[in-house]
This record gives sequence, C-alpha cells and structure tokens, in this order.
Amino acid sequence: MRFRLTLWVLLLLPWSVSAQSTPSASRFWVTFCNKAGQSLRPEVYFSPAAQARRQRQHLPAADSTDFPVRPDLLTLVERTTDTVTLVSRWLNGVACRATAAQAARLRQLPGVQSVREWPEAAAVPAGRAMAARPLTAADRSLARRQTAALGAADFRRANLSGKGMRIAIFDVGFTGTDQHPAFAHLRRRQAIVATYDFLRRTPYVYQGGNHGTEVLSCIAGQLPDSSYLGLAPNAEFLLARTEQMYRERYREEEAWLAAAEWADRNGADIINSSLGYTDRRYFPEQMNGRTSLVARAAELAARKGILVVNAAGNDGDDPRWRTVGTPADGDSVLAVGGLDPDTYLHVEFSSYGPAPGKRLKPNVAAFGIAIVAVPGGYTRTEGTSFASPLVAGFAACAWQQQRNLSAMELFRQIQASGRLYPYFDYAHGYGLPQARHFLHAGPSGPAAPTFDFVRQDSTVQVIIRAEAAYTPARTLPLFADSVQATTPAEAPRVAPVGQEQARAPQPPQADEVAAPVPPNYVYWQLLDAAGHPLRYEVLEVTQRAILRVPLYRFKSGNTVRVHYRGYTETYSAR
Repeated sequence: MRFRLTLWVLLLLPWSVSAQSTPSASRFWVTFCNKAGQSLRPEVYFSPAAQARRQRQHLPAADSTDFPVRPDLLTLVERTTDTVTLVSRWLNGVACRATAAQAARLRQLPGVQSVREWPEAAAVPAGRAMAARPLTAADRSLARRQTAALGAADFRRANLSGKGMRIAIFDVGFTGTDQHPAFAHLRRRQAIVATYDFLRRTPYVYQGGNHGTEVLSCIAGQLPDSSYLGLAPNAEFLLARTEQMYRERYREEEAWLAAAEWADRNGADIINSSLGYTDRRYFPEQMNGRTSLVARAAELAARKGILVVNAAGNDGDDPRWRTVGTPADGDSVLAVGGLDPDTYLHVEFSSYGPAPGKRLKPNVAAFGIAIVAVPGGYTRTEGTSFASPLVAGFAACAWQQQRNLSAMELFRQIQASGRLYPYFDYAHGYGLPQARHFLHAGPSGPAAPTFDFVRQDSTVQVIIRAEAAYTPARTLPLFADSVQATTPAEAPRVAPVGQEQARAPQPPQADEVAAPVPPNYVYWQLLDAAGHPLRYEVLEVTQRAILRVPLYRFKSGNTVRVHYRGYTETYSAR
C-alpha cells in the first residue's frame, strides 16, 4: 500500500497555551506597521556560517526583515491577548490566541497594521510509520539507482559529497536518527550541528515520528555495505521537528516560518521540506506563491541566500486537487516531482503543475520510490517526500563545486541540468538533474539533431533520424496529460491520464545498476502563443514516423515542441 503524505502537511507549531486561555479564544495573526528604532548586530545574532553565506552571495549582513519586532508593540499584544505563540522578525508580526473582544481591542492599538483570524481545526494523521523489512536484491539495486540516476558516480569522481554545506530538514520527527547505524558516520563527526523541536520547545527532536529519519537518509543515509542512499553524506545538518500527528490549521505554517528563521540564523545553505498544504485550507487558485504564510516565508529564505527544496506533493491522482501544494508553489522554491524508477516517467501520485498563472511546476524530478532508513533497519517507500531530499543532496554537491553561486543562480543551474532541458512539462518539469552539467570542463555545443519536422498536406510529422533510431528491449508504459481537452484521435498510442499501462516491476540488469540509462522516449507538447503547454505526451519509439499533428492545431499561434535523446526543437506553422 502506498505511503502517502498527501497530508504531507508536515509542519506545525503547537506552542503551549497558557492556563489563562479560554475555550472561546481563537488564533490570530497580528502585523505591525514598522520597526522604528530597531537595529541588529549581525556578528552577534548570526552564526559564522550564516554570515559567511551572505558574504559569498554579496548580500547585506542584515536588513530590516532581520531586525527584531518593536518590544513596545509586543508588550501591548501580550497584555491584550491570552497568549503570543510566535514572534516573526521576517514578517514583522506575531501569532496569538485571543477572544473576539480582545481581537477588536488589538485592531485599535497604535502600531498595529492588521489583525487576521486563522481558523483552526484538528486534521487527520500525516501517515503511517514505515516498518523495517529485509531488503531484497531489487531493493538493493534501487538503493544504488536512486543516486546513480542523478550522477552519483560523476560527483564521487569529483570528490563532491556535500562537504562544507549545511542542510536544514523540517519534518514530523527524527525517531531513531540518534541510534540508527545509517547515521553513525554523522554522529562520529558531529555533523548534526543543531536541532530543535518547535512543538515542545526543546532541542530534542528524536521523537514524534520517523518520516524525518527517512528523509534524512535520502541525503546522507548509509547501507550496511557502506553505500549511500543520498548524495551528500558529508554535509552538516540542522534538524527541526515542526509537525505532529494531529494538527490545527495554520499552526503548522507558523512552525515553518519559525524554523526558517532559525535555519537562517544557524547558517543553513539549503532547506528541505517534504511537506505541503492543500485543500484543507486553500483553493487551487491560491497556490500562487504569495497567499500562504509558508510561501512568503520561503520567498524570504531565498532572498537571504538559502535554496529551498520542496516536495511537489502526492495529489497527482486525487481529482479533488491534483496540483502542487504550498510552499512548492513559490517561484523561488525548487519543487521536486516524482519519477517511477522502472520507467523514468511521472509516477501517478506525484502532483502536477502548472501553478496559477501557468507557471512551471514541478521544476525538476527524481525517483519518487526509494529505499530509506527506518527504526530497526531499512524499507522501500514512495512519495515525493523522498524525491525532494534526493535533489537537496544533489544541490549540496553542486553548490560545493560552485560555492560562489547565489541561491537563485544555483536554482536555475539545477533546472538547466535536467535531462529534458530546455523541454519541460507539468509532470516532469525539466526532468532528472544531472551531475555532469556542473562538471563539464567547458561550454558544450548544441545537441545533434535526432529528428526532423516534415510538413505534409494537412499535418506535420516528426520523423526520427536513422542514426538516432532506437528500438526498446521491452514494451514500456506511456504518459499523457492535457491542460485542456483534445480529441482522442489526435493522441496516438497514449493511455488516458491516470491509467498508464500497468506492469509488473522488472528487476534492473546489472549494467543498469552501475550506470542507469533511462529509456529513450519522445516527449512532445502543444504550446499556446505565450509558450504554455496545452497538452503533453511521452511516446515509446517503435517507428521512425513517431508523431503526426494536424495543422489546425497550430491556430492562434500555437507551436509544437519535441524532445528526443537530448535534442529539443520547436515547430511553428507560420
């Protein structure tokens, strides 16, 4: 049974409530007008690692968002309300519990810009804890392929393993991390440099659940044979427990914000958050990168030189939602979708884009089925929760190699390293990031053409060049998706969305384990005049005349873009 975190809303901040709290008290967010009179000594407030990160990226040592909130305004709120549960420097505000009458008084206070109520209600558990089981030969193969597919061998040859990078992980808990042999190498060198439980306000995070343990293993976990489950075993880590099994709406987002400010102060280069918020509090059109508290917090983290990597979500086969959640919706957040390790195609549960405004999401993709460490051993599990840390480890190695890149420069380079780049779609993004993109000695020339567009009377055909022809060893499933409806006759040899061909798992061949070679597919899409995909498909290559597109599909400035074996070309009928 699939391990889903569609409530993979992993985050929260149930700060303790004072004894004076009444049943009628609700949660409110109070924003202040300014920070007049406040200042900051960066060399005192920030850790040396945080100061160095800002210096490398030519960022100011501090700005007004780092300054503390005004203590006089904080005191007024504390005196007026039941409990202040969070103070945010970044957003110049506080979260609190208050009655309706207290909230009315808050709105009259000098220096208060706005008071917003946050409805809250208990939510269902985030998911089942995974149990350890003996690993099969297929499991051990997958454990190697989940990193090999991203270029693990290239990073190893370049001696890149995340050394000198600091990665923050926000999750439900890290049960077993302090004892599991998969992390013995981290404990030996004291690589877990700081921890904090934002629920209980204690540094102890090894409780609450083992999802964080599983996520950490996809960055730095080690198997008994000494091979690694992730790409950055030599990184340093900040572990933040930010979620519990039963939650209240919006409290989790406070926790994400609090953890992000903590990670910034403690020198995080990368934040991995395998979590998201969807239909329990938002509508799809609100996934715009600006509405949610966590999306705004992620944007501020990026402005401070932190790369935010987030799971795209597990709602791809849920017709009620289907799209990415927040904070993966943020423009500055690297949203990671899930791929099937057997086919290298979108795995059915991985959430789709686009984000509102037809923005590209997910940005890249990695295996959404992985081998992870759990208390007592290891297991196979699935979810974009694990694709995200695989890419976070990739980012750590890439940044180690090009340390002077800014966070957003690295973001763009990771996109450009995707196997499909410059082709993208709303299922795969730019595809699997590839280590060789960061290790190439010099500029590479354009890819050699692998197909041609041939116009006939009423159609445009895509013809595979003879030298690029490829015959698959076995029949592989296909993938299709449409942003708007199309006629079935125009969709050659493609299964309906969510009904890709079923197949029994195939154990990989030995050479696939050593150097996995993804199957060669033709990816194609119909684009509108603004360059947004209207339809996209992946086709198995069984003949040279692989695609036929009616000319009437080119109305209103539409174009067709095709990708095959590293070559991408766009055709316009004009």
